[in-house]
Amino acid sequence: MAHICIIHENHEWTAPLRAALDHLRLPYKEWFVDGGHVDLAAAPPQGVFYNRISASSHSRGHRYAPEYTAAILDWLESHHRRVINSRRALQLEISKIAQYAALDAQGIRTPRTIAVAARDEIVAAAGVFDGPFVTKHNRGGRGLGVRLFRNIKALQHYVDGSDFDPPVDGITLVQEYIDAPEPFITRCEFIGGEFFYAVRVDTAQGFELCPADDCQLEEALCATTTEQKSKFQVVKGFAHPILARYARFLKVNHIHIAGIEFILDRNGELFTYDVNVNTNYNRNAEAEAGVAGMHAVATYLGDELRYVNESMTRQQNAVID
Repeated sequence: MAHICIIHENHEWTAPLRAALDHLRLPYKEWFVDGGHVDLAAAPPQGVFYNRISASSHSRGHRYAPEYTAAILDWLESHHRRVINSRRALQLEISKIAQYAALDAQGIRTPRTIAVAARDEIVAAAGVFDGPFVTKHNRGGRGLGVRLFRNIKALQHYVDGSDFDPPVDGITLVQEYIDAPEPFITRCEFIGGEFFYAVRVDTAQGFELCPADDCQLEEALCATTTEQKSKFQVVKGFAHPILARYARFLKVNHIHIAGIEFILDRNGELFTYDVNVNTNYNRNAEAEAGVAGMHAVATYLGDELRYVNESMTRQQNAVID
């Protein structure tokens, strides 16, 4: 019997999906990518394989989880197994350079970005920016390593100091800072390639914007108001022309489930700056809005599994005939 197989390296982030799959009584297994082996001479089992590997896996002690997962996905795809969030999706998850190139190819505007391979060249690279800029890791995730600088002197102090955070792949990005009139970004969630909902995320307290419950040890409150407002708020009835371009971008790059983040500058210009292939959802925001991302993901995976089972049945009947 075919199963849904969740390929991941984070038990906490996977827990809501497990609960949703259990609720729908769907058969599933987990492939925890912290080691193991793949016999390339053997055929993979039939099923639906959902890739949930994150760019931030190295921050949890799983330095080579993306590389091993890439090998697994190559093996699965070579045998034409149904993979949700493909090998190409993984490539974009672990490289913002690849993300920006793919977004630009679909006419989606991204902030001006310079990729720097050596620590001692970061300051010189930032010299092209007239105003504030940010540094971030090419392979980041969760907003880890993102820092805002108002001038070159502050950057020089950081690069020369003990607080410098070296990127795991050796590539630091220096990026123009998008000055927004209000401290928030918008994250658009897609499931099965279709828009599900948008969530407004407050950035007043920093750039670590992972919506997973495990990342929100205490519910963050907006620092810009006396009212207690959640850091994450689902935007009801969100509509924008960018959604059609995002859907096309996901289809072209074989990404089925993702969150895409954008920010508006003071002139209303939209800049897309991050694609989260291993997307999570904030439980409190969803409860307030009456939506459930992981339930929708589980339903989608169940539909895919039924299609795989029906295909297997047709093939078996064809052999008998």
